[in-house]
Amino acid sequence: MDNEFLNIVDEQGNVIGKETRYKIHREGLLHKIVHVWFYTPDKELIFQRRGRLAETHPNELDATAGGHVEIGQSDIQAALEEVKEETGTLLRAEGLVPIAVEKFGPGRDEATGTFNAHLVMVFGHLFRGKLEDLKAESDEDGGISFEIFPVDKILALTEAEAEKKGFIPALLKPKYLEIYKKIKKL
Repeated sequence: MDNEFLNIVDEQGNVIGKETRYKIHREGLLHKIVHVWFYTPDKELIFQRRGRLAETHPNELDATAGGHVEIGQSDIQAALEEVKEETGTLLRAEGLVPIAVEKFGPGRDEATGTFNAHLVMVFGHLFRGKLEDLKAESDEDGGISFEIFPVDKILALTEAEAEKKGFIPALLKPKYLEIYKKIKKL
């Protein structure tokens, strides 16, 4: 996986080069990822609890689905693929609502020593199913699961509460809180 090549992008998302995933994460080079947030009609967000073997942020709460935009993929293609792999849900492009494009990083993941600089394409999906319907296609990361939180509760979390629950810290930064507010209005 470290030898996989990814596009390096500028802040507008234009491809300016390519490099190995390893080098991108060691040097904090800007690259595209997608986050797909499943939200319910009751204004709740579904978070993925990453597996204990995940490359970054093991056992922490993350977007419902997400991952790198691979060379040759559109943002939509990457989002649909990640949703299928990480939740077992087969979506069509029409099921995704573009929410935001945000730059994060570079920031250091203390658990792995990697540096990440992401241009994040954020999508929402109105999920009307049951939490137990969500199942990852593979268990390569050591067992992911899903948890649901009302948007208002997330917006009111203190730093200590967020740390205790195990949220990835970046997901509670002001940029992401604004994204949650946008999702709440959908």
